[in-house]
Amino acid sequence: MPTLFSNIARQFRKVYQKAEGFIEEEREIPISQVFLNATFKRFVTDNVSILEDLHADLHDDWLRLYATLNVKGMRLILSVDLKLIQMEMNKDMQLIVFEQISDTEIVEAQYPNIWMKMAVKSALFFYQKILHKDPLGMILERFDVLKVKDELLHLDLNRWLGKNRSIMDTLNKVHVNHAELRETEMVIIGNVNLLAIFNKANSERFDEDDDIVTLKDLNKDRVKDKAKDQEDLDDKITPIQQK
Repeated sequence: MPTLFSNIARQFRKVYQKAEGFIEEEREIPISQVFLNATFKRFVTDNVSILEDLHADLHDDWLRLYATLNVKGMRLILSVDLKLIQMEMNKDMQLIVFEQISDTEIVEAQYPNIWMKMAVKSALFFYQKILHKDPLGMILERFDVLKVKDELLHLDLNRWLGKNRSIMDTLNKVHVNHAELRETEMVIIGNVNLLAIFNKANSERFDEDDDIVTLKDLNKDRVKDKAKDQEDLDDKITPIQQK
């Protein structure tokens, strides 16, 4: 199944193919809510043992995140409202930062016994009503899902994406600088590393000769071709005889 990153690369490639010059300005690429959630499943849920499900409902400038946890015999479905603060994806960093804008709610819960139920509800009440804090960040950090820094939730995807050669190759060509949330979609904002795209394309084109052609090589070839065309033109022009 195509991933968020391959989809981003494909969309940016389409933008480039329609352009005539060097692309320096940022471009916007919409990513559907369904596609985003499929990416969460593949790269987060499937790699964290306590997570049964992780998905988001996207709205204008915010999202509602649902997490289903299986821990110590409990099955908890939690929800929380978040604001996207930062999204940066390149070959060196794959980071998403959220600000929590609501308390965590228990949407549904199954407990192994009544004592565990009382303990969870008491702990949630203590954190939210007495300490005026929310335990979500602490819980997710405890199980190594994300890190809490300056009261912001930092989801570092590098530990899962860094081992995927295909994704890192994509991120070498596409730099995601930020993203905006809209109703049922995320708009990725980024630019294209044209040098990497040309090198990749030329590598595939001349793979039979094991020859990787760079932009510099292409420019040299253009200069040579232009000079040769000029020589051929000069040969065809006969000098004007003086009277």
